[in-house]
Amino acid sequence: MTTDIEIARAANMRPIAQIGERLGIPEDALIPYGRTKAKLDGAFLSTLSERPNGKLVLVTAINPTPAGEGKTTTTVGLGDGLNRIGKKAAICLREPSLGPCFGMKGGAAGGGKAQVVPMEDINLHFTGDFHAITSAHNLLAAMIDNHIYWGNKLDIDPRRITWRRVMDMNDRALRSIVCSLGGVSNGFPREGGFDITVASEIMAILCLATDLDDLQKRLGDIIIGYRRDKTAVTARELEADGAMTVLLKEAIQPNLVQTLENNPAFVHGGPFANIAHGCNSVVATTSALKLADYVVTEAGFGADLGAEKFFDIKCRKAGLAPDAVVIVATIRALKMNGDVAKENLGTENVGAVIKGCENLGRHIENVKQFGVPAVVAINHFTSDTVAEVAAVKQFCADHGVEAILATHWADGSKGTEALALKVVEMAESGQAQFAPLYDDHLSLFAKIEQVAKRIYRANEVLADKSVRDQLHSWEAQGFGHLPVCMAKTQYSFSTDPDLRGAPTGHSVPVREVRLSAGAGFIVVICGQIMTMPGLPSVPSATRIGLDDRGQIEGLF
Repeated sequence: MTTDIEIARAANMRPIAQIGERLGIPEDALIPYGRTKAKLDGAFLSTLSERPNGKLVLVTAINPTPAGEGKTTTTVGLGDGLNRIGKKAAICLREPSLGPCFGMKGGAAGGGKAQVVPMEDINLHFTGDFHAITSAHNLLAAMIDNHIYWGNKLDIDPRRITWRRVMDMNDRALRSIVCSLGGVSNGFPREGGFDITVASEIMAILCLATDLDDLQKRLGDIIIGYRRDKTAVTARELEADGAMTVLLKEAIQPNLVQTLENNPAFVHGGPFANIAHGCNSVVATTSALKLADYVVTEAGFGADLGAEKFFDIKCRKAGLAPDAVVIVATIRALKMNGDVAKENLGTENVGAVIKGCENLGRHIENVKQFGVPAVVAINHFTSDTVAEVAAVKQFCADHGVEAILATHWADGSKGTEALALKVVEMAESGQAQFAPLYDDHLSLFAKIEQVAKRIYRANEVLADKSVRDQLHSWEAQGFGHLPVCMAKTQYSFSTDPDLRGAPTGHSVPVREVRLSAGAGFIVVICGQIMTMPGLPSVPSATRIGLDDRGQIEGLF
């Protein structure tokens, strides 16, 4: 059988100028990074504001399992399918992080005949955006310690520095560190730590900023720590915002690539959905909406994380109103939610599928709370049986939505024609009455409770007095209007990764809260979730290398 990477290498890629031409982008508005990828010039993007928006379609999914759901693959397939039926469509994806590529996940550019290319470039260093974000983040960290070393004019309390360092790799050994050891010349020793780059507030800022001016304002608003009197110290006070903006001036420009079927794809930004807000950049999405009639975008992990944050953070901040939602599920993943072991997923088990559909049903109910019509895409695997597919379709019909079998992995756009037609029907119907889950005026703790109880179906939120006091303090400082960004396991509606299906009556323990004043949200860290992942016992890196011809192998 032909592998994903072999399919990608056999792609007949067109020059990127031809892909831009399909969206009416002049060649001089593209900043080429080789023959098949480019950035869009900011000056050109500023001319698009008066154009009407196209239709916005979100692709989300059930909770992920080791069996796979194929959300990115379905996003690519649907974009190709919409172009196939005559719509001017573009897709908007996040950039893959090196951490998961070399850790557990491997590549993240789709699969089969539904991929974005050049696949190897996209999965590795691409156009350098993540490196720029890492550099800007760590420049600020260096300037904090340097400021303290040279007299600490701002009276920063070293015990209350909240700005950690980042790197785009999984390394649990760096989660908690002591820095500035080695004597007087190296500064003042203090506790610190590393997060993964995709959890950086600068990643979130880049993905929520609308232009360079907004980017610099948000960077300046970053709170790096506190003085002894507990007043906040910002990056602007350190005079770091200008240099950070310089490092990010190219990174904020969205990247244009193509699908295997030569349709336009914007791949830009990459916050994780389990520890950040999980959506590609506002600049990419809003630009695509001005250039295409249909824009298909995805939000990370299951709808309890990615979709909720897409609706409550990205759409709220950017003034977006989605027209339709696609919820991706696979028969295999539904069987895992129905307690079937991974080694038995190839055996027909209609009962397990029906039991696992409880997870799908919960996501359907949750999406409906936002007022956007939904369709279920059954991402087809060859082991799926007619009876299993029929069971999912019947379950969805009973829940008031249609389920459509999609075979884009094997058939490309031909396998998503029916799904594309349904999406167009929903988007053109005017059914969407989008509204976020909660209002800005609610207290921060009440917003956390809204997500925990209405999306996760928890009975209660558990938080120490110190957490509640911190939230009250931020409200007193004028941050009470901000949305909350929940950081929790992606594998369950609960904070227990082993609790699959659709649990109810559980508790959501809040371990820590962090203010992202520049990004404009409160990060709520729940359970045992880590903002710096570790590598698995056998990392994907052990399978990645160069073959005798100098080609990369093992990335998929």
